[in-house]
Order: sequence, then C-alpha cells, then structure tokens
Amino acid sequence: LQYNRVWIPDNEEVWQSAEITKNYKAGDRFLHVQLEDGTEMNYPVDPAALPPLRNPDILVGENDLTALSYLHEPAVLHN
Repeated sequence: LQYNRVWIPDNEEVWQSAEITKNYKAGDRFLHVQLEDGTEMNYPVDPAALPPLRNPDILVGENDLTALSYLHEPAVLHN
C-alpha cells in the first residue's frame, strides 16, 4: 500500500488527502501517512475498515461519477 493515496476523516475539512509513507501489514494498528501540507502522522486504523482510496488526479473534475475508479463519499465531495 505504500505510496497509495487515501482520504482521512478530518474535523474541519471533513476529508483530507494523505499519502501512505510506509507499507501497511495486516494487523498494524496505525497507517503511516503524510498529509498534503507535509504533516506526517500515524493514523489509527481498524483492519476491517481501512480509509477509502483516492482516485488518480486524471479523474478529478470528471463529469460522469461512474467513471471514477473509487466511488465513495470523499471521492464525490472532492470531485
């Protein structure tokens, strides 16, 4: 999963984009991520509910939501 981008819930922004900076292994309690502003954090995760993946930049602004690779709340709001 390293270098994949995900959406992290945020109290102010609702969702914040982050890049995974260290491989996640089953059973890990934290996901090591870097936010777009450069902030690094250990995001606590439940292995049964990992954060949603972010769509590739080429799909940002897509008029047809069915064309998105990942269709979930943060993807729709961001688009």
